[in-house]
Amino acid sequence: MDRKKKLIVFSADAMVTEDLEHLKKLPNYQKYLAKGCMVERVKTIYPTITYPCHTSMCTGVYPNKHGIFGNLQFIPGMKKGPWKWFLEWRNPGVEDIFTAAKKHGLTTAAVFWPVTGNHPDIDYLIDEYWTQYPGDDFLEAFRRSGSSEEVLEIVDRHKDGVVLREHPSTDKFIIDCTCDIIKRFQPDLLMIHPANIDSYRHKYGLFNDKVTEGIEETDRWIGQIMEAVEEAGLLDVTNFVLTSDHGQMDIKRVVNPNVFLADAGLIKVENGRVVDWDAYFLSGGFSGLVYLKDPSNKEIYDKTYALLKHMVSEGIYGMGQVFTEAEINEKEKLGGDFAFAVESDGFSSFGDSWERPIVTNYDVTDYRYGRATHGYLPDLGPQPIFIAAGPDFNEGVVIDRRPIVDEAPTYAAMFGFDLPGADGKPIKEFIR
Repeated sequence: MDRKKKLIVFSADAMVTEDLEHLKKLPNYQKYLAKGCMVERVKTIYPTITYPCHTSMCTGVYPNKHGIFGNLQFIPGMKKGPWKWFLEWRNPGVEDIFTAAKKHGLTTAAVFWPVTGNHPDIDYLIDEYWTQYPGDDFLEAFRRSGSSEEVLEIVDRHKDGVVLREHPSTDKFIIDCTCDIIKRFQPDLLMIHPANIDSYRHKYGLFNDKVTEGIEETDRWIGQIMEAVEEAGLLDVTNFVLTSDHGQMDIKRVVNPNVFLADAGLIKVENGRVVDWDAYFLSGGFSGLVYLKDPSNKEIYDKTYALLKHMVSEGIYGMGQVFTEAEINEKEKLGGDFAFAVESDGFSSFGDSWERPIVTNYDVTDYRYGRATHGYLPDLGPQPIFIAAGPDFNEGVVIDRRPIVDEAPTYAAMFGFDLPGADGKPIKEFIR
């Protein structure tokens, strides 16, 4: 009797094609991935932000269907809002690879895969989540986000000394928990998301020695995971995918568009606080979305649109392009309850502040304001990667370009089922 196929998906946040030159020289890449299939330059979604990208990576649909437009919840007047950790932020009715796998009798696991908090179809779940206030309990935080008691035993085993949201501390925790999940539960589908390379790029820039160190860490972690697979006796049935969500580009400054909206009377500020608003800008790094409090108010719509177009035409405000919701939905399949999407000039990142100064310096505590960031149109900058190897993938097939929404349908096809409702298509050339 044939044993069940297994799949591990390792999303190395912000890894790009250029990183492969070094990665290909490293021992665990050579051992486990060198003979696999590859998409050299994945076309990701817009905006190129981690949570929208990872939602497309596991659903196979674009943001106009899944409804995740950024990492952060939209709360006007809050400069650092809470993140969209939980499944409830996704549009209902969009089926992901976890739900499809469960329907076909497979067991599922996810460690720090974004927007999966309290997912009912992930058997062994450690959401990308963290303690929320001083004194918040480490284990209670993961219990709130959907970790079962048996998974919390694993979290408890590896929590000592971990500083969540610091790298590589968080990533080592992710890998250690992943290895225990493999050895204890042997899930059929396992998806994980370390973010060390992404963090190093935000802090130090696009290419540097710290990023090279992150590539080497990634190779060691691939080896650690596959050693756990071997220890569990599953090497002959385990497939491994190394992929990423977006690239990054270096920035030169941070511009705060909400200052101009406030100057135009579209945001009302008293004593440094937002007390009312008609239009509000939410930064996604190299892009941003403009929301209207009353989308049916044509006067406010026209006033806001005219201001944004003026700022683009002047060429000094950090804005390279402005799109209406209909235009960006047509162009990049990004559609929803916002009115406008604003694209950077290519060197200015955007901030959320409504207070002067208009232009600010780097702030490595926020991913949008470091020395490099993302959020821009998907054809810009270095591109993400996709490498698949194992008993159910062919060897040596190389494709230059495929959309990121093809990834989840490819996983489904490898297991032998379809992903209903996906925008993407399986990469059939890869599947044995």
